Amino acid sequence: MRGWLTDEGSLTARLKARCPDFAVQRLAFRIRSINPDERGLTGLHGGRPGYVREVFLLCGGQPAVYAHSVVSARALQGAWRGLKRQGLKPLGETLFAQRGVRRFPLSYRRLPPSHPLHRRLARHLGAAPAPLWARRSLFLRAGAPLWVTEVFLPAAFDLTP
Repeated sequence: MRGWLTDEGSLTARLKARCPDFAVQRLAFRIRSINPDERGLTGLHGGRPGYVREVFLLCGGQPAVYAHSVVSARALQGAWRGLKRQGLKPLGETLFAQRGVRRFPLSYRRLPPSHPLHRRLARHLGAAPAPLWARRSLFLRAGAPLWVTEVFLPAAFDLTP
């Protein structure tokens, strides 16, 4: 598990190398209130909403990773405007291919069942497995933050490291 959580390369590239039938399933891309632990990170205080993109990264048709990205509306009009056209293209491919994108160190933690992402996964999957491990990273472009959280599901750990 540690290898998946701490690898600083592209998670998309790593999954594709281990899963020839890799695919992206888009769950949402909309304005919504953001999770309490994201407010300080994004600068969206006082209940201001952000744009949230949620996808499953699939391997063999099974969700291996739940990816949750948050950006402000202002950044979506500026530095991150390309996210509007992301569709089913993996975000990792875009982030690691663009010049001027800086990635900051990863943080990782176990998500308790009370965490909003754990609860959202339970709604998407019918029941969320426990424990859930996640990592979060800040990507900065032209001073605009984009936060990406990746929650690892059992199918990811079944893949060879």
